[in-house]
Order: sequence, then C-alpha cells, then structure tokens
Amino acid sequence: MFLFYRFLIDLHGGPDSAWPAADALCNALQVINHLQDCADDYRNLDRVYLPGDWMAAEGAAVEDLALDAMPPGLQRVKDHCLDGVDALLRDARPLMPALRSRRLAWESAAILALAHSLSKRLRAGDPVATRIELSKPRAALTAGRGVLGELGRAWMMRPRTPTPGV
Repeated sequence: MFLFYRFLIDLHGGPDSAWPAADALCNALQVINHLQDCADDYRNLDRVYLPGDWMAAEGAAVEDLALDAMPPGLQRVKDHCLDGVDALLRDARPLMPALRSRRLAWESAAILALAHSLSKRLRAGDPVATRIELSKPRAALTAGRGVLGELGRAWMMRPRTPTPGV
C-alpha cells in the first residue's frame, strides 16, 4: 500500500516530503483492517496479526479470538493497538496540505476521516463479537465531512491579496 500511495503522490506532482504522512495513513489503515478482521482471520485462515508479546503481557491467548466476545486481556491489546493507530493518524494530518492535487487531498481527507471513525468504533466495540464497520450512509457522511474539512482548511490557507483602501 505504501508504494501505491507514494506512486499517487508522485503521479500528481506531490513532494517526497509527503511520504511519511502517507506512510502513517497506510499503516493506520492496515492496523484498523487487522483489528476489524481479527476474529475472522483466526477462525477462517488460522492467522493472527496481533502482537504476541502484547498478548502475553496482557494474559491474552490466540484462542481468545475464537470466543464469542473479547476477554479483558484481549480488549487491552486492542486498545493498545488503537493507541498506535491514533498516533499514526495524527502523523498523517500533514498529508493533505502537502499535496499539490486538490482531488488527491480531498480523497486523502475522506480516508483520514473514515479511519478516525473506524478507530473510535473499534475502541468502543468488540471485533471478536461482531465485525466493526461503517454503514454505507455513515461512511458517505464521514467521507463528505472529511472533504468539507479539507475544503475549509484550503480556503483558510489560500493566498490573499490585500484590498486597496481597507
């Protein structure tokens, strides 16, 4: 995913200095996806993408992913992962102002808003009991809010010419 986003930045004439923010967004999305799918990945693919050392420290076992609900130790591991996601999302904020393409900035703002919303829902929910996702209307509203926020930011940061006599 990193290379694809970097390719988009390069394709749209963006600077290499935008790469760290793009990488942070991609990393956050990857962790969110792993948390959303943690139970299904274990049950159907026998794969676990949660940090084993964190699980051991919290008294969580891989087999907890097969339960009907997340036990407290696994909940703490999830919360620790989401603390990292939230830090990555903060690191991703400089992405939109760094992009030269307004459309790519709008898309990135929508993705960032969706990631924030999913992080909040994952923190409040139990991805072992049920898949945490956004409904289509909620996703559209959240993405739209992200785009509007970016439009507002860009408008506030636009170059201004002084008005004579004012």
